[in-house]
Amino acid sequence: MRNIAQRHKIILAELEKEGYVRVQDLSERLSVSEVTIRKDLKELEDRKLLYRSHGSASPISSLINDRHIDEKEKVQVNEKNRIGEAANLLLKNNDRIIIASGTTVLVFAQKITMTEPLTVITPSVKVSLTLCYKPNVEIIQLGGSMRKSSATVIGPYAESLLSEMVCNKLFIGVDGIDLDAGLTTSNIGEAHLNQYMLDAAQEVIVLADSTKFGKRGFGKICNFNRIHHIITDSGAPANFVEIIREKGIEVTLV
Repeated sequence: MRNIAQRHKIILAELEKEGYVRVQDLSERLSVSEVTIRKDLKELEDRKLLYRSHGSASPISSLINDRHIDEKEKVQVNEKNRIGEAANLLLKNNDRIIIASGTTVLVFAQKITMTEPLTVITPSVKVSLTLCYKPNVEIIQLGGSMRKSSATVIGPYAESLLSEMVCNKLFIGVDGIDLDAGLTTSNIGEAHLNQYMLDAAQEVIVLADSTKFGKRGFGKICNFNRIHHIITDSGAPANFVEIIREKGIEVTLV
């Protein structure tokens, strides 16, 4: 049987490799009880080496901070392009869709090739500017207080308008995907607006690159039972993808 130091080394190595570990999986791999694993995780959390949650653990770096959209546009560019292209294939004639805020959904807007009528509701100024040159796309720009770091609007005006709408699809970006916390973003105002988008949409499609898995933002958007489809890149942790698919959610890897 491995001693405590050996177990801790294996736990941290697995966490670095996968970006997420489950108590049950560690218990089986290390041939110890789940109670023992929970004690190990608590000790590692006390040493600030991981972030512990119910039945699992994430890296201590999983808590994300807000970043300006200009900075986020420069990272994971190839992955976002592939995700945007895959999302474009989901569009149908006369769709009425919501495109939320974020760099990945902005890339999706840039990748739209449909020439048939399409209605887009969005809080993102950059999405509207991208699509305004497409004659077939009707744009409904939500109004409200401008959040400059993301070039998007938030607040009661946008929420009120969304509460009167019913749309086919919502394409939403997130800052974090965590098996316990669900979908999160770094700003509570955007998280609240996203909840109105969820209520207005018949189908919820998450566009997120693989770096978002195992991360948590300040504002919670929803649990997994509110979403239908996740499009991400092939770098997404395999254990995450397997668990999410077990929840009945379609996951497309690009």
